[in-house]
Amino acid sequence: MVRGIAKGALYTNSLRENGTINGEYRPSSITLEASTFFANGHPILTHVPHNITATPASAIVVPSPDIPIKVATTGSFIGFEADEPSSRHVVSIGKLDGIRFTSIFRFKVWWTTHWTGITGKDIEHETQMMILENDDHDHHGRPARPYVILLPIIEGPFRASLQPGEDDQVGVCVESGSTRVVGSNFRSVLYVHTGDDPFDLVQEAIRVIRVHLGSFRLLDEKDPPGVVNKFGWCTWDAFYLKVHPQGVREGVKHLVDGGCPPGFVLIDDGWQSICHDDDDPFTGQEGMNRTEAGEQMPCRLIKFEENSKFRDYKSSPKGNNNKGMGAFIRDLKGEFKSVEYVYVWHALLGYWGGLRPGMTGLPESKVIEPKLSKGLLMTMEDLAVDKIVNNGVGLVPPELAGEMYEGLHAHLEAVGIDGVKVDVIHVLEMLCEEYGGRVNLAKEYYKALTASVRKHFKGNGVIASMEHCNDFMLLGTEAISLGRVGDDFWCTDPNGDPNGTFWLQGCHMVHCAYNSLWMGNFIQPDWDMFQSTHPCAEFHAASRAISGGPIYVSDCVGQHNFPLLKRIVLPDGTLLRCQYYALPTRDRLFEDPLHDGNTMLKIWNLNKYTGMIGAFNCQGGGWDRQARANKSVSGYSHAVTCKTNPKDVEWSKSKTPISIKGVDIFAVYLLKAKQLKLLKLTEDIELTLDSFNYELLIVSPVTVLPGKSIQFAPIGLVNMLNSGGAIESLVFDDREDAVMVGVRGAGELKAFASEKPKICKINREEVAFDYGDRLITIEVPWHGSNSGFSDIEYLF
Repeated sequence: MVRGIAKGALYTNSLRENGTINGEYRPSSITLEASTFFANGHPILTHVPHNITATPASAIVVPSPDIPIKVATTGSFIGFEADEPSSRHVVSIGKLDGIRFTSIFRFKVWWTTHWTGITGKDIEHETQMMILENDDHDHHGRPARPYVILLPIIEGPFRASLQPGEDDQVGVCVESGSTRVVGSNFRSVLYVHTGDDPFDLVQEAIRVIRVHLGSFRLLDEKDPPGVVNKFGWCTWDAFYLKVHPQGVREGVKHLVDGGCPPGFVLIDDGWQSICHDDDDPFTGQEGMNRTEAGEQMPCRLIKFEENSKFRDYKSSPKGNNNKGMGAFIRDLKGEFKSVEYVYVWHALLGYWGGLRPGMTGLPESKVIEPKLSKGLLMTMEDLAVDKIVNNGVGLVPPELAGEMYEGLHAHLEAVGIDGVKVDVIHVLEMLCEEYGGRVNLAKEYYKALTASVRKHFKGNGVIASMEHCNDFMLLGTEAISLGRVGDDFWCTDPNGDPNGTFWLQGCHMVHCAYNSLWMGNFIQPDWDMFQSTHPCAEFHAASRAISGGPIYVSDCVGQHNFPLLKRIVLPDGTLLRCQYYALPTRDRLFEDPLHDGNTMLKIWNLNKYTGMIGAFNCQGGGWDRQARANKSVSGYSHAVTCKTNPKDVEWSKSKTPISIKGVDIFAVYLLKAKQLKLLKLTEDIELTLDSFNYELLIVSPVTVLPGKSIQFAPIGLVNMLNSGGAIESLVFDDREDAVMVGVRGAGELKAFASEKPKICKINREEVAFDYGDRLITIEVPWHGSNSGFSDIEYLF
């Protein structure tokens, strides 16, 4: 019996009407029998309380003609009945014991990360997603236990998360955030789905929720902004709050002069007109007396226009409109032709402390005292949270949020700004008591933000930040298609640990890689900026090269590692970007690459014609459950060994999958080691890496030219960290025993060939080449007149 179906005719009738998808009946793979949840007949949760209900997704999810997405509604929605109405419920959905899980939880108010365990007590508070490992051993003729995803979602004005319970119980926390919004009966606070492939599992589950809620759009339905294809520079670590026009110009000039022209400039915090409550807003200080770390966080916005640093900028040519932010942006783009996009930073509520009430030209606002939920009280201590809680936030009523964004964004568009980084997003849940709870307040704000972005920034000119929570993913991503997937890049440990210069970088890699498993379905993962002169700069650069997201640095003015940057940036300021977003390899999903002393982080991605594997030794620190903080575990900072093979690449997962049907051999090039290996699909290669070191592997399927049985596989520009990303086209001419390769970029082009070619050509001109160790090497010049494209011919 599937509990929940018998609770009313509504459920039964819905099942009869909606139990088929595209004409095919889809029975639920998740059933609740007596007091046990089963996945394809295998027990996953036991001791399930009697107030828990399970309803097949086919009884709830109704396909809509407005959402052209096909879904397999084979999972079940979990709900419960409580004795009394309340604004917050914590219920057990059963006992988990002995099944490994991987999960994403909020370790800070703003940010999530990866966590693993095997029992209910191992789960962390504020868990946003959990996957139970499969069991593919022989089960005497029964199907193997599949992977199972538990996805807390939104129901009405309530939002759910997972947390640990007593005696290994899995707890579901359901809360509205307002004592004025209560409920007792819930039907669909948690979605449970099964699958044989963990990557497809997450995608399928979120697609079901897309159709069920209709409140967001998938990344596949949107186009990320153009900044993802441009090398960028952010002003934050260069200036912090002291950013000014001349400094921005000098920063761009140094990069251009060094041969790494940015196509994207992000003017971070420090440009707005703000004021502390203790300061007179009419003195003209505008927050420029609040430039020490954390001093700005209690400040509030006092006008939409930029502060006097930018407002008083004067353009060299005299004439109309030669002053202010508009003149500066026009001059910056005019002088540096590579700069196509200029974004600026602002907080979701205008500024860290919101808007200052009573200011002329701003919508009305009210200072609200933030309140942390019990789940947020379990997160890591955070300076921003402390400042916000202690000083309150000037909140614009939700019905006026559109007026706030219109005032701010209309001005920014008028002065030539192309988009915004919207930060401090998950502050809303602390302010929702008087506004219908967290879900309703979020809906109003995200609706207003979405409308403004569509009006002023081409519908996608946003980088979302400090947004790691299911409220935002499920309600705020209708238009937003790019967002940060990790905590900030910390140059050093803000708490003073000297080892933090290193172990925090490993944490950053793991945050981004595992968070992308969840967030990549909603937004293009952005792995944040880094500094090219940092001790771990190459470690970071390699991860950004495989990430598939934007790449931008926060170098101090004139302080750059140009040899490293030129391994990322092409001479025109564009990037070689992967086709997908990087994810952990399948064999690392349920492991701990931060503080078990043994596990290497391995991630994969795809280019048009090659796969890519990144190995990163991140061991040395991470989440400490007792301290409720990230801590160094220096004893684990040592060399780590792992194995990898071509099967670690998920060849079919991109929008443009790479077929490996009939491929017997793969050419695998180790970028740092400068070694070529020929491997079968499951043939391992062993890697040993020192702490905070990496290796990138270009994995290229080998094709056999039938005429002379010559084996060939392109590798790419090995002077670039994403070598395979340079391969834009690949054509085999069997009659002529020739291979044509389209390349974007310049430098050392390598290809595997079982025999030495007779002739090599670039753009139909014969060129010199080297052949050794079965590698053809050609030096490709930069063809700027053709956007860096070259046609390479290999004739055998």
